[in-house]
Amino acid sequence: MTCKNIAVIGECMIELSQNGAGLSRGFGGDTLNTAVYIARQTERQALNVHYVTALGNDSFSQEMLRAWRQEEIDTTLVQQLENKLPGLYVIETDETGERTFYYWRNDAAARYWLDGPQADAICRRLAQFDYLYLSGISLAILSSEARRKLMALLHQCRANGGQVIFDNNYRPRLWQNREEAQQAYREILSCTDTAFLTLDDEDALWGQMPVEQVVKRTRDFGVQEIVIKRGADACLVYLNDETPLEVAAVKLAQEQVIDTTAAGDSFSAGYLAVRLSGGAPQQAAERGHLTASTVIQHRGAIIPRAAMPV
Repeated sequence: MTCKNIAVIGECMIELSQNGAGLSRGFGGDTLNTAVYIARQTERQALNVHYVTALGNDSFSQEMLRAWRQEEIDTTLVQQLENKLPGLYVIETDETGERTFYYWRNDAAARYWLDGPQADAICRRLAQFDYLYLSGISLAILSSEARRKLMALLHQCRANGGQVIFDNNYRPRLWQNREEAQQAYREILSCTDTAFLTLDDEDALWGQMPVEQVVKRTRDFGVQEIVIKRGADACLVYLNDETPLEVAAVKLAQEQVIDTTAAGDSFSAGYLAVRLSGGAPQQAAERGHLTASTVIQHRGAIIPRAAMPV
C-alpha cells in the first residue's frame, strides 16, 4: 500500500470554552479540528496527515505540538516564529448548544507562515503532496502577498497531480470587505477539486439564491465534487454529472446537543476519511454525519478520543 500525504493548512488557536461558571482551556481552529478527525479515522500507513501553520516558541505552542503528535499528526511543516504567539478565542454556548465566538488573533503567528524563513522549502514539499486542504479562514488570515504565494502553490500542486480540497467557511470579520473575499474565493475555487459548502456562508458571501444556482456557480469554476453541508438536514453530494446524492443526517434529541462547535469541520473530516481511502460518496457522507453527530454531544472542538464513533 502506498502512503498518501494530505496537508491541512490553517490556524490553531488557544480555546477557552464556557463550562458552567468557569472556562476550560484547549486548542482549536477549523482546519486543526478537521486534521485531528481525519487522523483519528484513517490509518497512518495509508494517509499521513500533516498540519501546516506557524506558532511561537512559547509554552502554549509547545503544548499544541505535543498534542498534535499524540494525535499522529505530522508536525514537520509547522514553523515556530520568534516574537509571535498563537491566537486566542473564547466560546460562549447558550442553552440550545449554539455558540458565540470572541477572537484575539490580529497578530497571530499563523498569519505569517508564508513569510517565515522556512516557507519556500515548505512550499516546495507541499507542491508534491497528494492533497492540500484549506478553508476560507486559511485564506482570510493571510496578507494579499501571502495569498498570492498560496495560490501559486495550489496551482503547482495540481500541475504535479495533487488535488485541492476547500471548505468555504466564510467569516466576514476577517476580510476588509466582501469584494476582497469574493475575488479570493473565485481564485481558489478555480483550482479546487472538492468543495465543502455551507449555504449560510454562500448566501453571506454571494447573496441568497437556490441551491441549484449555488451548485452551478461552483461547477462553473471547475469544481468536480461538491458537498453541501446542511447541519441537521440531509447533505447533498454532487459528483461530476452524476445524479446528486441526498444523505440523511443522524437525528438527535435536542437535549443530546451539547455544543455545535466543530460540527462542520468534523463532518468534512469524516467524509474525507472515507473518500481519500477509496470509499464512495454515499458512505463518505454517512461517515461525515456520524462524526459530526458524535462531536456535538460533547463540549469543545476536540472531543475525547474514547468518544469517537467506531
